Amino acid sequence: MIQDKAMQDKMMNAFTEQTKNLYTPMRKINALLVENMEKMTDFQLEALKAYSHMGLSQMKQATEVKDADTVRDYSASQAEMMSNLSKKILEDAKTMADMSMEFKAEVEKILEQSRSQAFNKAAEETKAEAKPAAKPAAAAAK
Repeated sequence: MIQDKAMQDKMMNAFTEQTKNLYTPMRKINALLVENMEKMTDFQLEALKAYSHMGLSQMKQATEVKDADTVRDYSASQAEMMSNLSKKILEDAKTMADMSMEFKAEVEKILEQSRSQAFNKAAEETKAEAKPAAKPAAAAAK
């Protein structure tokens, strides 16, 4: 009866440890995901603000068109604005790609740590289980 209780406790402890080992990387990845979503959201809001500012600026300039000279100036500013917009879009796309690559690298790092810990733990358990089996064999040889 006492052995059954001890075995049951050992099994529950092993289950608890395995569950903890399983959820630790998931918790880290979830925290990283939330942090990354926050960064991306902040970045996108700032980008939206910049694009909106560009658009509003062009609309204000359009309301000031009164004659041929202001049409010419407005047309020139449109070309400049499109050039700036293209540059901004490329910069933003690069920034988003960099953020994504950083996130991917962090997830891979967490998964590698988890894999490494699991293999180390398995190796330790294998060694621990092999030692008691080796003692009776040595005793039998005497």
